[in-house]
Amino acid sequence: MNLKDLQSDVLRISDIYAREHNIDRDRDWALLKLQEELGELTKEHLNASGRARGQPDARALADEAADVLGMLLVYCDSAGIDLEQAMKDKWLKWLQKP
Repeated sequence: MNLKDLQSDVLRISDIYAREHNIDRDRDWALLKLQEELGELTKEHLNASGRARGQPDARALADEAADVLGMLLVYCDSAGIDLEQAMKDKWLKWLQKP
């Protein structure tokens, strides 16, 4: 799986979700949903590390991480960000030999 194919699939699923729930997915909505999902990931992290009342649940932690990535891909699409290129420019450049 590559990032562009993953993003395409996530956007198709997001389209279905938006239609079924009558949601206008503008860029603000995508960023707010990303923040919501990050909060849910944080909750599961706290559970997993024994710093919250909930029980550790590895599946829930993985699910929330997937939600964060999915919503990041939706946000990047709405903001016109080519995340693959941004990663190359910001992170992967450090692996290039001088």
